[in-house]
Amino acid sequence: MVEPQNRLSIKALKVWRISAVIKVVIEWSITSVVVLLLNIFNGPDWISITLIILGVIFTFLHIFLFPTLRWKRWRYEVRAEEIELQEGFFIRSRTLIPMVRVQHVDTVQGPILRKYKLASIIVHTAATAHEIPALEETEAEELRFSISKLARVAEDDV
Repeated sequence: MVEPQNRLSIKALKVWRISAVIKVVIEWSITSVVVLLLNIFNGPDWISITLIILGVIFTFLHIFLFPTLRWKRWRYEVRAEEIELQEGFFIRSRTLIPMVRVQHVDTVQGPILRKYKLASIIVHTAATAHEIPALEETEAEELRFSISKLARVAEDDV
């Protein structure tokens, strides 16, 4: 089974890590409040210790391990007849999107992606939307144009 050849931008790692830091700060804020309330109301110490240990483990996983694994596994390829996406590190998912099913293609760029000159592509079909995240801006625009052109050609052939 041949894997798709194209990878996401290496800058995706920075973007995903920044997003993870934001999530971890929120998680630590909630954990701090819970630990503080446990101390105020004389709750068991083992709960506070467990929450802190789990917080440290989840911080490492979300900021360092998961983005790296996600980037290594994420691949895509656009062919004349289909778009193939591969993602996932625990459960691998491979998706084929026939060009005849593509209705429209969007590029999306939030503030963190914009800072690193990245954009995501969303391919819409009648039933679902599929995302190719964190591509270089120019690559995303070229790919969006290419997919929309191939989808029109596939539609004309039907």
